[in-house]
This record gives sequence, structure tokens and C-alpha cells, in this order.
Amino acid sequence: MYVIFEGIDTTGKSTQAALFAERHKNVLATKEPGGTPTGLKFREMLLGGELKSSFNAELFLFLADRALHYDTVVKPARHERLVISDRGFLSGIAYACANHSDIDGEFLLQMNCLALEESYPEKIVLFLTNEALIKSRLGNKEHDVIEERGVSYLLRIQDIMRRVVKTLPIQVLEVDASLDIETIYTRIEEFLND
Repeated sequence: MYVIFEGIDTTGKSTQAALFAERHKNVLATKEPGGTPTGLKFREMLLGGELKSSFNAELFLFLADRALHYDTVVKPARHERLVISDRGFLSGIAYACANHSDIDGEFLLQMNCLALEESYPEKIVLFLTNEALIKSRLGNKEHDVIEERGVSYLLRIQDIMRRVVKTLPIQVLEVDASLDIETIYTRIEEFLND
């Protein structure tokens, strides 16, 4: 099965993906962008701000990373193991919509479907947060180019994710990111085993 853990920064996606990989031998934990050696280079470019002056270049680099990641990591493993990706196409659509209000959402879905070889994940876990939690977790850590856009920007991304995911034929679990790690883990495990 292929599952994506989605949500904005600081929601605990990476923590939960790591826990599942640690506790279950059959779990392959990966991420977007950066789940392949080439993807790591893409990630540096995307989060380092090299492309912030070109929306189209940023969009197509995310799509290239997604296509490479799906073809070389997810597709070979999804029928043998539980593949959990820290982020996926939902983030891509939400960030693109937030950065470019004129872009057509249906076009974005089609482009992401192409990158995923028309094979969406079976399930999505959507981690939800709030302004106070974002501020407390971001704290004094060094911010990447996306985090520098501010809390209101991140909350707008979250709202877009919630709207988009309701239009998709995919099972979704919404998780309150303010809950403790073990409670979140148990809820996700129940959802994945359902």
C-alpha cells in the first residue's frame, strides 16, 4: 500500500513516518522532495530559494521530483511493502495554488496524476495544526524558503489541502497535530489497518 502523510511544516509528519519505519519491518519511509539521490539535489534547490523568482520552474521541478520518486521508489515497493511518504502530490497542489492564484486546479491534478502514472495513494493522513502550535514549533529554528513566507501562508496551504482532499477518491484521516505522539501513532495505525 502507498500512503502519504500530508500537512504543513511542524505538524509531525516526519516523526510519525520515522516511528512507523522503526516499529514495522515492512514499512518503507520516504519523502518528497528528496526521496531519491537526484531528489535531494532538487530539494536543496527548492528549499534553498534558488527558484523563488520562477513559479513555473519551481512547479515543474516538484513534478519532476514526484515522477522520479514514484517511478524509482514507490512503484517498485508499493505491492510488497507499506510505503509511507512524508509529503506527496497534495502538498504540490496546495503550494502551487497558494503561489499562483490563476492556476487551474484541474490542470494541477492532471499534471500530478501524470507524474504518479495515474496511480494515487490508497490513503492520506492529513496532519492539522493551528497558529499557536506553528509558532511554538517553528521557534528559533532556521527557516527554509517556504517557512519564511509566514504562519498565515502556512495556514492558507493547510486550508487548500483540506479542500482538495475532499474532492479525491482516496481514504483520508485528519489528525490533530497537537495530540501527543503515541496517540497520533495509534490513530494512524488503526486507520492503516482498517
